[in-house]
Amino acid sequence: MMERANTDAAELVEIWRGPFHEGTHRGHVAIWHHDTGLVASWGDAEAVILPRSACKMIQALPLIESGAAREAGLSERQLALACASHQGAAVHRGMVEDWLGDLGLGEGALRCGCQWPNDIEERDRLIRAHDGPNQMHNNCSGKHSGFLTVAKHLNAGPEYLEIDHPVQVAVRTAFEEVTGEDSPGYGIDGCSAPNFATRLKAFAKALAAYAAAGAGGGVRDEAMVTLRTAMAAHPELVAGEGRACTRLMRAMGGRATIKTGAEAVFAAIIPERRMGVAVKIEDGGTRASEAVITQILIAMGVLDPEHPEAVAFAHGPIRNWRGIETGFIKVSDDLARWRP
Repeated sequence: MMERANTDAAELVEIWRGPFHEGTHRGHVAIWHHDTGLVASWGDAEAVILPRSACKMIQALPLIESGAAREAGLSERQLALACASHQGAAVHRGMVEDWLGDLGLGEGALRCGCQWPNDIEERDRLIRAHDGPNQMHNNCSGKHSGFLTVAKHLNAGPEYLEIDHPVQVAVRTAFEEVTGEDSPGYGIDGCSAPNFATRLKAFAKALAAYAAAGAGGGVRDEAMVTLRTAMAAHPELVAGEGRACTRLMRAMGGRATIKTGAEAVFAAIIPERRMGVAVKIEDGGTRASEAVITQILIAMGVLDPEHPEAVAFAHGPIRNWRGIETGFIKVSDDLARWRP
């Protein structure tokens, strides 16, 4: 059965050019407190979404819970990369190459597909060498290296993206357990991996579980703490230079873990608030999801509203190619007023 996007979206972000209101981004937000449940929402918290790459920390749970990460001796940096949508920079490609080598595998074992790196320096290096990208440049190659690590640990076959492969069975099980719901189905992501659908508030609930997890709370809690800590400690690996995830996590100094996903999904884990935040912008406008998550992080008290990165993502200004200020971003008044 075909599933259509929910249309009960809230107006969340306005785009202004000079004195003219040029456009509006609509979407959905769910904020979940681990102890008290849904504490705030805009749009429809019941909307079914594909969380895309914003759920990579959930897809990485089997990597730790199965014992695969421990057996492979993975570092905190590698665990951060397993949750990444990276730029394909030399540091990202190099880490994947070393990781595969440690597994006794080559680039051909990956199933994510080739992608030109978004990192300009690495892209230009390839062009100067009359070379092209390989699968290690794919923004999801860290996640796929994690999948391969689990597959080796389970003595499973090489086609680790098949829906009935033990790796994806483990991912779906973990996903449904932390969201507290059976997934209604899945789509195939840009990297060819299954991406399981869920309600927005269920995704926020899962993120709140990461926020509330504590050391000594069992295997799952330990895995959640390990992954959220790795991401916050290595923001340059989770995304890359210039990207919102990297810039905002640096600005927060480890107080929150955030992750973007395609089609304007954004996730946040705020341990000191025991809260999780899930954002979905209906038109797929990334600038809007970045503005919304920035405003919420400010409201949570984990991001200084005067920090240049906070100002840049929540307000702009918007500049043209000559550097002239042409407009600004404005989050909705209702969102701007909200405080936990």
